[in-house]
Amino acid sequence: MTAVATRGDAARDLSSGAALAAIGVLTMAGQRDLSNRVRAYPDLFTGRPFDAALIGGVAYATACNMTWASPADLRVANRAALWVFALDWQVDTLAVAAEQVDEITANCLAVADGAVPGPGSPLAGFLADIRDELLAAPAFAAYAPLWRAELRRTLAAMTREWGWKSARAAGDESGLPDVDTYLDAADNTGLAWVNLSHWLRTGEPDCLDVLDELRSVGRQVQQVLRLVNDLATYERDVTWGEGDLNVLMLGVDRAWVTGRVGELVDGCVDLLAPLRTSCPREATYLARQLGFVTRFYGGGADFWGRL
Repeated sequence: MTAVATRGDAARDLSSGAALAAIGVLTMAGQRDLSNRVRAYPDLFTGRPFDAALIGGVAYATACNMTWASPADLRVANRAALWVFALDWQVDTLAVAAEQVDEITANCLAVADGAVPGPGSPLAGFLADIRDELLAAPAFAAYAPLWRAELRRTLAAMTREWGWKSARAAGDESGLPDVDTYLDAADNTGLAWVNLSHWLRTGEPDCLDVLDELRSVGRQVQQVLRLVNDLATYERDVTWGEGDLNVLMLGVDRAWVTGRVGELVDGCVDLLAPLRTSCPREATYLARQLGFVTRFYGGGADFWGRL
């Protein structure tokens, strides 16, 4: 019995070690690629949060979700995730007028339609890199309008939150959203757009056949991300002058938010059950993504670090 148990433990250790090694390989490859993107767009990544920890963290999070993938498979997901951080910095931190936010939106949507980015918009230039790689993916042509629509949702949600935050900073809280409206704007995390970009890049038929179902789960994961991020960053949002709007500023407490997170997680588990048969890899991807965001932010971590 002891020998059998020892062999079983050794097999599990070997399997775990192999998975950890895969994560390490994918993280290093992803970090190198993202570091090259940062060097290619130095004017875009001048903010203090864009350090090696953030870049490595993005690559690590993506690798944890897809240990079976190749570095090439993860390149679009990594770049799209980093691009969302750059977009968030441009809108949420640097923009001081609504016209600036509108210009960012117009530039990005033009690039999504195929326009050549202007030299004065590195954010649009980086987006064009992502678009051009997706153009080489066989699945992209059929789904390009959906990809653009998902990008528009991300931009629109960021614009809405910018308006809420700006009004609150000016002392006007009359237009703050209720919790449900706030969660409807969880597209400002960009997670749904990142996921769609990844799925179109890999283009697996079993995934594309149930793309609507995958996107429905992804939207709930996105809401979980929004809430657990708020729980982790509330003190920063309160103390950092004109910090982000936070669900805990909308009349609910931590216990309520924790309960809502639990409901959303349970809903994700139920929605993922049939997908584990029809597209097991992408179901695993979403399940791991859900586990990662709840554990990462639940542990008090934050990609932005100390602003």
